[in-house]
Amino acid sequence: MFKETVDFIRKHYGTDQFIPLHEPRFLGKEKEFLNECIDSTFVSSVGPFVDLFEKTIAEYTGAKHAIAITNGTLALHMALVVAGVKKNDLVITQPLSFIATCNAISYLDAQPLFIDIDRNTLGLSPAKLSDFLKANTEIKNGECFYKKTGQRISACVPMHTFGLAIRIQELVDVCEKYKIVLVEDAAESLGTKVGNKHTGTFGKLGVFSFNGNKTVTCGGGGAIVTDDLNLAKLAKHLSTQAKVPHRWEFVHDAIGYNYRMPNLNAALACAQLEQLEGFIEDKRKTANAYETFFQGKITLVKEMPGTRSNYWLNAILLEDKKERDEFLTFTNDNGVMTRPVWELMNRLSMFKDAICDSLENSEWIADRLVNIPSSVRINK
Repeated sequence: MFKETVDFIRKHYGTDQFIPLHEPRFLGKEKEFLNECIDSTFVSSVGPFVDLFEKTIAEYTGAKHAIAITNGTLALHMALVVAGVKKNDLVITQPLSFIATCNAISYLDAQPLFIDIDRNTLGLSPAKLSDFLKANTEIKNGECFYKKTGQRISACVPMHTFGLAIRIQELVDVCEKYKIVLVEDAAESLGTKVGNKHTGTFGKLGVFSFNGNKTVTCGGGGAIVTDDLNLAKLAKHLSTQAKVPHRWEFVHDAIGYNYRMPNLNAALACAQLEQLEGFIEDKRKTANAYETFFQGKITLVKEMPGTRSNYWLNAILLEDKKERDEFLTFTNDNGVMTRPVWELMNRLSMFKDAICDSLENSEWIADRLVNIPSSVRINK
């Protein structure tokens, strides 16, 4: 089956050369917008493409406000800052995640608290979160506290893994019950919807990434979306070195951050965003082709009913860790890039002492999941 899979992927992408996991496609006005940006001399964090990028992201996602940030990790850090996360707080997240999620939490000297995922969404489980909070927390003065240590649980950061929509509304309901701010890590899910509502817009704040391997890229870039005007203003202010606006004076009223997206990156992003729906259509065709090919042989992780995934990265589940490693070895030896899911966060040395609930689903998935090539096939 391994050889048949390699042959199918090569036929699907029409090449006998090396096939990467996910590579960008620059098929629109990228060079035109970059040249316009360079000619204007506005290449740093102020310029018309930054404004256009924020407007476009807000309109596309249906959020009231969008703030352009240097990259997805810093966007999540800034979102947690304005969400009110403080030193020694606990922040709930999932162990099956990219390291950026836990890094952003750690930048605030807060600590991740790991709750298990659902196998069919690869995202934080609302049922397991509810059970954990019911058994281990108490509400005091309108805030949630972990009874064993007395620490405040200030936020919850679920992730829409590989662009698959999770049970986000259920998570929102649980967090509201326990007075916990929900910040969506939608870094991988631009274009993914639950019903007609875009991921990233369910929580108090949402975060997207525009890294080089994302569906839409500007080399490095991120965005925060929110419907809360005050939080949007605060995020934009703090990410611009907390500089008080003035034509010539340099007055800063808080510890700020140099997190604003440069106009150069925004120009690239604006050109890419014009092509987003075409990219997603092509990626969904690839997912359908994989589903047909693997039918009855290997499990392909699919979108949940009532959702539309961007299928940023397609994922398959092998029988066990042994078969997973054999598949990874064969495909990569034969010029088709595949990869396992990230090492579970609670297994990393930095987070080995973190508070964890039972994580059997995360461990089961980690032993079996492999990402397979998912690039857009559209070419000029």
